[in-house]
Amino acid sequence: MKIPMTVQGADSLREELDYLKGTRRPQIIEAIAEAREHGDLKENAEYHAAREQQGFCEGRIQEIEAKLSNAQIIDVSKMEATGKVIFGATVVLLNIDTDAEVTYRIVGDDEADLKKNLISINSPIARGLIGKSEGDEVTVKTPGGDVEFEILEVKYV
Repeated sequence: MKIPMTVQGADSLREELDYLKGTRRPQIIEAIAEAREHGDLKENAEYHAAREQQGFCEGRIQEIEAKLSNAQIIDVSKMEATGKVIFGATVVLLNIDTDAEVTYRIVGDDEADLKKNLISINSPIARGLIGKSEGDEVTVKTPGGDVEFEILEVKYV
């Protein structure tokens, strides 16, 4: 099953993969070799710590490679700007009750980060917005109750 991902999300994963393979993996291998020189491996804490780090590092490399191989990379900036909310779009919303403006970008699960206003395609807000257009009013069911938004702007950046 293909998993939607933005270009930025895929680039971020590739950067992490390059770091793990090109920098972190060699550091760990060096730490293991150094720890081996200290003698008895049964009671060698540095050796066991380095082996544990190696396991985490190799696991993360496999995880990233799997995500990238299953990714359907969507470049929203190359799509015709129709004003419709789609995966990858940046949406400026007005909370009708509070008059507060908020901007969200709809991204894949792995990219979601509320602190950066990146919300998952599977979040209640994103599900409520997908397919709607600029000017639409939308009621989103959230854990705290229904929230009404007006879609002020949809950007494909």
